[in-house]
Amino acid sequence: MEYRRLGKSGLQLSAFSLGSWVTFGRQVDVSNACEMMALAYDHGVNFFDNAEIYEHGESERVMGEALQKLSWPRDTWCVSSKVFWGGDKPTQVGLSRKHVTEACHGALRRLKVDYLDLYFCHRPDILTPIEETVRAMHDLVTQGKILYWGTSEWNAQQITEAYAVAAAHHLTPPTMEQPQYHLFHREAFERDLVPLFDEYGLGSTTWSPLASGLLTGKYGQGVPDGARITLPGYEWLAKKFESEEGREQIRKTTALEALAREAGMKVHHLALLWCLQNPHVSSVILGASSPGQLQDNLDALQHEVQITPELMEAIEDVVGNRPEPFSSFR
Repeated sequence: MEYRRLGKSGLQLSAFSLGSWVTFGRQVDVSNACEMMALAYDHGVNFFDNAEIYEHGESERVMGEALQKLSWPRDTWCVSSKVFWGGDKPTQVGLSRKHVTEACHGALRRLKVDYLDLYFCHRPDILTPIEETVRAMHDLVTQGKILYWGTSEWNAQQITEAYAVAAAHHLTPPTMEQPQYHLFHREAFERDLVPLFDEYGLGSTTWSPLASGLLTGKYGQGVPDGARITLPGYEWLAKKFESEEGREQIRKTTALEALAREAGMKVHHLALLWCLQNPHVSSVILGASSPGQLQDNLDALQHEVQITPELMEAIEDVVGNRPEPFSSFR
């Protein structure tokens, strides 16, 4: 396993991490979670990602039970939560000081930990001043309840404002952003956020590296049984895949499969390793519903030497959506 600093911070995260979105609390119970997390940990994974909204807190409860049963030394792993959607009441939504604080306490209880290593603002809140959110996060840092705070799916202007507020009032600035990032969704990361990586040393923990399963190639012959888009609540994803853009991405994935075969690997390994070629990626969050699926994703690291500059250019020729200016890859 490769370890990368979280931006300019001293924290080193595993290049691959394990997330719980969709799976924990829905497809994965405590017993399965223990098996999968142990497998990840034994392969060097040291970061486990979660959020209050995932299965309405059940995902965190499952992960917390698993962490308690596994009993690893607390200084060998990191866990996160995210705050924004906590319930139906006005005070349970957004990034107000009250909700940021209450959501943190709730995550600590469900995850059964004394502190969160990483705590994310899950989306921007246009109804709450950024200064209020920055102050709330700073207070949680000084109280020892979180170690690093960051954002998820914020734009460059919003993150820049958070840095400015922190600098003006001597508060703790954000350390990381958690954006969606994969071969078909890259412009915000590779163009808009690049100045923040360079100027502030922003770190990143990226999600959906396989485009919700599209980059596994499994949709090339239709929708397989048990696919994510067949789950209740994910009808929006089915519509996306059925759109003209989605069909075009499926066609491009088929072309990428041919490149992967020539290089001696599977297409989802190619897609995962492509993400790791960007030096601004601190950790790529993997999702899996079984130990076998997780092991398969971790096996991508065995093929990293096969990702050559020539293969990267061939990938670009297929995908054809490289942002300009483009300065992210090694």
